[in-house]
Amino acid sequence: MLIGHSNLKKRDLVIEIGAGSGVITSALSHRVNKVIAIEPDPATAKKLKENLARRNIENVEVVEQDFLDFELPEEPYKVFSNPPFHLSSEIVHRLIEADNPPEAFYLILQKQFALKLLNTDRHYTSQLGLKVIAGYQTKIRYPLKPTDFTPPPAVPCVLFEAKKII
Repeated sequence: MLIGHSNLKKRDLVIEIGAGSGVITSALSHRVNKVIAIEPDPATAKKLKENLARRNIENVEVVEQDFLDFELPEEPYKVFSNPPFHLSSEIVHRLIEADNPPEAFYLILQKQFALKLLNTDRHYTSQLGLKVIAGYQTKIRYPLKPTDFTPPPAVPCVLFEAKKII
């Protein structure tokens, strides 16, 4: 599972943006101390809660809210998510500009967007990328195949990692 390509630990608080029906949420719940699963759609949030209850998963808090309006924790946290691609830029801005930015974030992103967030001479680094690399070490952790998704995306995707520079 993709979570194995992260530095998530048993003691971590992890935020998942756009949790959907809970495939990643369930896997995260077995790996970390607590998951805050943010899902803005009421019907999907209800399905997520039902799926978690059916599996007796108790270390997940489901928040039915838009992530961009969500109040980030004051305590240390990390993010692991497959966010909606059309919100990728806004989500990265929100994370890095927060009063308490995450210790690390792992996002499934369109490869073309992720490449612009890297500190490299091989690709163009966007203005957002320059902001990210000012505080984070970034890299593409894992390339994904279209068959990793249902339905398969029309664009190449990757697991992007940003770890806070200490």
